This record gives sequence, C-alpha cells and structure tokens, in this order.
Amino acid sequence: MQKFDRSIVDGPLAAAVWKLAWPTMLQNVIAGLQGIIDHAMVGHFIGYTANAAIGVSWQIFLVVIVFIASLYSGMGVLVARFTGAGEPEKVSRVVQQAFLTSLFLSVVLAVAGYLLAPVLLDVVRAAPPVKEAALPFLRTMFVGNVGMLVFFMLGGAFRAAGDARTPLRLGIAATVLNAAFNLVLIPGLGPIPQLGAFGAALGTVTANVIVALVGNAMVLSGKYVVRVPRPLNFAPDWAIIRSIFRFGLPTGLQGIAMNVAGVILLRFIGSLEYSAAAQAAYAVGYTELFSMITWTSVGLMSAAATITGQNLGAGKPQRSVDGAWVAARIGLGVAFVVGLAFVAIPSYLLGIFGMKEPHVLEIGAQLLRYLTVSGFFVTVALVYNGALQGTGDTTSPFYISLVSQIAIPLTYCAVMDAAHGLRSADIWTAIVLGHVMRATLGYLRFRQGKWRAIQVDITAAKA
Repeated sequence: MQKFDRSIVDGPLAAAVWKLAWPTMLQNVIAGLQGIIDHAMVGHFIGYTANAAIGVSWQIFLVVIVFIASLYSGMGVLVARFTGAGEPEKVSRVVQQAFLTSLFLSVVLAVAGYLLAPVLLDVVRAAPPVKEAALPFLRTMFVGNVGMLVFFMLGGAFRAAGDARTPLRLGIAATVLNAAFNLVLIPGLGPIPQLGAFGAALGTVTANVIVALVGNAMVLSGKYVVRVPRPLNFAPDWAIIRSIFRFGLPTGLQGIAMNVAGVILLRFIGSLEYSAAAQAAYAVGYTELFSMITWTSVGLMSAAATITGQNLGAGKPQRSVDGAWVAARIGLGVAFVVGLAFVAIPSYLLGIFGMKEPHVLEIGAQLLRYLTVSGFFVTVALVYNGALQGTGDTTSPFYISLVSQIAIPLTYCAVMDAAHGLRSADIWTAIVLGHVMRATLGYLRFRQGKWRAIQVDITAAKA
C-alpha cells in the first residue's frame, strides 16, 4: 500500500514541482498527439471539412464536459488538503463520493447531449457539410461520456494526493487504445467501412471506458495512494458532496464561461467570408498546435494546485507562493520554444494536418503569429489559476474568466464587426487580449494572499 509523498511539503521545492508536473505534462502531450493524429487522418482521408467538424464538435462538447470535470477541482481541493494534513481516511471518503457523483452526472449528460446536439451545432453556425459530419461525432461523445468523466476524476484524485505517475500510465493506455481504434475506424480496414469523424469519436469513447474500468480496479485493490473505504458504501454522503460542489462549482462555471466564449468565437468565425476554412484553421491552429503550450501549462497548473493545497494543509503557505512562481517560469520557457516554431515554420505545421489550400494556409499562419504572443500569457494564467484553485479560492478564477474570456474578447469582436465588418485578424486579436487580461488578474489576485485564511473540512460520516 502506497503512502503519501511528504517531499511535496518537506523537500526541495523545485524538485517537488517538477515531480508533479512532468508526468501530467507528458500525459497531456501524449493525449494531445492523439488529437493531432485524428485531425491528420481525417484531413488526409476525408478533407478539411472533417477537421472543422471535429473542431466544432469538441468545442461544444467541452462546454459541458469541462463544467462537470471542473467539479473535480472541488474534490482536488479536499484531497490535497487532507493529504497535506496526513488524513488518509478523509481522502478515501472524498474519492468515493466523487465517483458516485460522476455516475449520476454521466447519465444526465448522455440523454441531454444526444437530444440537443443538432441545436448546438446550429448555434455555432456550422456549415451544412460540417454539420453533417459533426452530428454523429458529437452524439457519440455525449452518449459515451462516462469513461471520460471517471478517467478525469481518478486522474485528479491521484494528482491531488501527490501521485502523478499513475494518471500518466492510465493516460498512455487510453492514448494507445484510442490510436489503435482510430487507425482502424477512421479510414476503414478490411470489412470495416470508412467511418471518418464518427470513427474518431467511437475510438475515443471506447478507449476511455476501458481505461476507466482499469482505474477503478486499481482503486478498489487498496494498493495505491488513492483507495476507497471498506466495506463499500453506495449511500451519498451529503456533507462531502456539498463540499465538492462548494469548491468545484465556481470552477465548473469558469469552464462553461471559457468554452461558451469559444463557441461564440466559432459563431463569429462562421460569419467570415471563408468560414469553413477559418473554422478548420482555428480547429488545427488553436485546438491542436496551440496545445503544445497548453499541454505543458495544464500540467503545471495541476502541479501548482497540488503544491499550494498540500502545503497550505501542512501549514506552510510560503511554499505555496514559491511553488507557483517556479511552475510559471517553466511554462514561460516552453512558450518561448513553441512560439519560435509558430513563427518559423507555420506552413509545415499546418501541412501535417493536410492543409494545402492557399486560403486555409494564409488564415492558419496568421493565427499562429497571434498565438505566439498569447502563449506567454496563457501559461502564466493557467499556473496561477491552478494555484488559486489548489488553495480553495475557486471563486476568483471564475470572475476573472468572465472578464477575460467573455467580456473582453467578445466585446472587441462585436465592436470590430460594427465598425468595419469582422475580419479574421480581429478574432485572433480578441483571443490575445483575453489571455493577457487573464494572466494579469490571476497573478495579482494570488499575490493578494487572501487564500491563506480559507478553511477546508468535512463533517464526520454518519454511522
């Protein structure tokens, strides 16, 4: 049976941050590569319309899935605090209740998502051929969401408890399975017909369900740092569930705010002259290539949340402050390297996804230049977002997102549209402005230090 890693609260700080960050960063890179493979395959076998279909569908799906998955940040706050305080029994109770909540939410999401998928595609003004390819992809993702939810929940629990390597192993397994399924389903092999975008969704759903089952078996074995109390209790513990939602709901609303903004941006993109080409460039440039920065930043965000939460639980708030800055410096270094590639070889990067049409390349290269600037700010924003959430201050990032991800970029697009008609450069500028404001507000809020006084606890379980 594994024990809590006390080096996070007692050992060298830079080593602790890196120990937590690199497995999540690598997991995100590997998982992100799967998205690149999917886009590259459908781009070559089907065409850029399929790229747009997957990109539009993912943006819609993420509005809902990120809200639910973000509730696990509430679980993460509790797990990190109780781990730092050396209270394994409370950690186990929290994880079990998070699992039960996931099962309930997955059923609601499957039914609602299947029924509302056509309406949601109309909201983003998906072109008719894009909508035709996107509808089966989106419905499949909604119906099969349970594997992804449970996978997110288990990964968050292990990382908050200081074990970032187990989620890495599960993530690698999910990516390998996903790649194997998609290599068969997207182009069609043997008796299996070419399924295109629908095949990509089917492969993703199946891989996540398999890995979620394996992860549950690991937790039930009692051999890992995250385990559940015995005998198993399937009754809801409302005190824990309320605490999960207390800390997680603002983060869930933040996820909605960010992704609703993305959906509205897609609507603006849909109004451009070359709307399908612009949506494809956005799907590849922002969703996939820009992920080379966000993969790292999300890993650092998770590390910052664990560092701040556990050290606050251990009564060492200054280590929380120092740990966030260490994570931010790492992120800025990665953003610099990736930004150089965006500026130096944009056509090559876009060509990986089968983008060869001149107007698509022109729009995509323009977007990458803007994202080079955005990268420095988004990594700082994500690190300090994670640091705030790890301490239990999940409300501030929500309000920061309302301002930076909705108010500023969407207002800017609306003003430019009224002034001279919307151009692609206006939308890319709006993205940059949003990231600059989010980084600035997140850093200033964390430096205020009001999170030091936040109390975290749960009442004793009823007999």
